[in-house]
Amino acid sequence: MADYTALMEAGSALVEMLRDNLTPEPLADREMISLCSPHESENNQLTLYLYHIEEEGPNMNAGYYQVDRDVQRIRPARYTLRYLVTAHSKAPAQMKEAEQHRIIGAALQVLRDNPVIPARYLSGSSAEEQAELHVLIERTPLEQILKIWNNNSKDYRLSFVAMVTGVTIRSRRERKISRVTEFTVDAKQRPAGGRT
Repeated sequence: MADYTALMEAGSALVEMLRDNLTPEPLADREMISLCSPHESENNQLTLYLYHIEEEGPNMNAGYYQVDRDVQRIRPARYTLRYLVTAHSKAPAQMKEAEQHRIIGAALQVLRDNPVIPARYLSGSSAEEQAELHVLIERTPLEQILKIWNNNSKDYRLSFVAMVTGVTIRSRRERKISRVTEFTVDAKQRPAGGRT
């Protein structure tokens, strides 16, 4: 159960995994892969944009669990994160499409080969809790991806959606409980052969 930093830690882990596997080929510089909007890519060649967060089974996470002898805490919430992964080419016009295809192909390969983000990429509370973050490519209708791009006048760039599951954020809400320390049994005897 990670802290509120779990969203940032999940995104950073995804970026670090891609940086390790996409450099020096097809990308020369690790810093060209980053968490940012595809509309503000600047010098990036691969951007990951967290555009949707969804709680996994909210009713299943209801209730409290025992923290220690006298304290209970609300169960942690589990989230699914969706990232728009977009290629950006700095190549001349006649080579731009081919380069974007290479970048996207390499990113797809890495994510398919690593359905669980290796623990070495986790940081902070996610690393402390030994979180298990799963990654898969979501089958997303083109119309849905285009909606994200329609908010801006920039041209659409080749993109896909990566879904990360298993992200948890622990609750800070606790309650104290008192243990039963004694109890009294009131045993009244019935009169012999009579009614009470």
